Amino acid sequence: MVFHARHDGSRISVGRRLLQVNWLLVVVICLTASVGFVMLYSAAGGNLEPWADRQMFRFGLGLVGMVVVALIDIRIWMKLAYPGYIVSLALLGAVEYIGSGAMGAQRWIDLGFFQLQPSELVKVAMVLALARYFHGRTHAQIGNPFYLVPPLLIVFLPAALVMRQPDLGTAVLLIAVGGGLFFLAGVRIWKFVLVVVAAMAAVPIAWQYLHDYQRQRILTFLDPEQDPLGSGYHIMQALIALGSGGMFGKGYMQGTQSNLNFLPEKQTDFIFTMLSEEFGFVGGLTLIGLYVVLIAFGFSIALRSRSQYGRLVALGLTTAFFLYAFINIAMVVGLIPVVGVPLPLVSYGGTALLALLFSFGLVLNVHLYREVRLGRLED
Repeated sequence: MVFHARHDGSRISVGRRLLQVNWLLVVVICLTASVGFVMLYSAAGGNLEPWADRQMFRFGLGLVGMVVVALIDIRIWMKLAYPGYIVSLALLGAVEYIGSGAMGAQRWIDLGFFQLQPSELVKVAMVLALARYFHGRTHAQIGNPFYLVPPLLIVFLPAALVMRQPDLGTAVLLIAVGGGLFFLAGVRIWKFVLVVVAAMAAVPIAWQYLHDYQRQRILTFLDPEQDPLGSGYHIMQALIALGSGGMFGKGYMQGTQSNLNFLPEKQTDFIFTMLSEEFGFVGGLTLIGLYVVLIAFGFSIALRSRSQYGRLVALGLTTAFFLYAFINIAMVVGLIPVVGVPLPLVSYGGTALLALLFSFGLVLNVHLYREVRLGRLED
């Protein structure tokens, strides 16, 4: 029988740890992923291939891995935070030399049996590294600008590498999650104001370094009807699908925009519009409700953790999940420019899905080890 050490020196079996897993959260995760299976089946015209079967298989593997991650002592994850970040950063850098490309972007490493996307891994690794760093700092040190240099590098190094792929959406997401952790760790508001002012001042300069398609996405966002058959096609078709669904939708597998292939990337970035066309406003709101429940679970678990490290890990990963969902939905309804961010647990994907389940495993881990007190010396 394998045992885990408790903070008070006693030991607890794996079997008892399994009973203590927040299975209600696991059920909600499975329900949300099931929405994705159903929609991927519809996207393929009523076939499991080529998306639904692979998604279900990967989810099954990821679900087992999620539970395993939850059971491992949180102190081990804290010790692995920096090495994990370095490995993910190295993989991100390797993409530029050995990566494979698609649709003008070079973001994957071909492992033969799997297309690995390191930018998905670095999202989790960055949160773990930042949580460990801030866990080991006092409030006075966090208030000292000198001590903010290392965490700024932790955020901006992967963001710069992701921008080179190019992947503006993921880079913005990394910076947003990092900024959220800075705030949660206790960095003063006025420092964020300075960063925002500096970023706004740099917009004219940054504009010159954007790729042509990135500039076009922003211009299309401002006026999608200027080129409805070109750059504005994606968002125009998405809005048509959203509006045609009405209150209760056209019915499962009855969406005309998706079935007639007017809707672009219906299995990935624009899957929410297909859901809304087939199940209407009620269907879209139901999925958003599941997301709200998952986010509430994450924040509740974070607030109950006795360690700063556990709190920051759960808060950071939950914030990243919220941003994933918000950016994708806001994108397809025309509130922000189109960026390549999938809908969490629903869009078809490999590394993104597995990385997300790994994230939830860490949130479950924080719940299991919420009573463990991690001293600053352990950092």
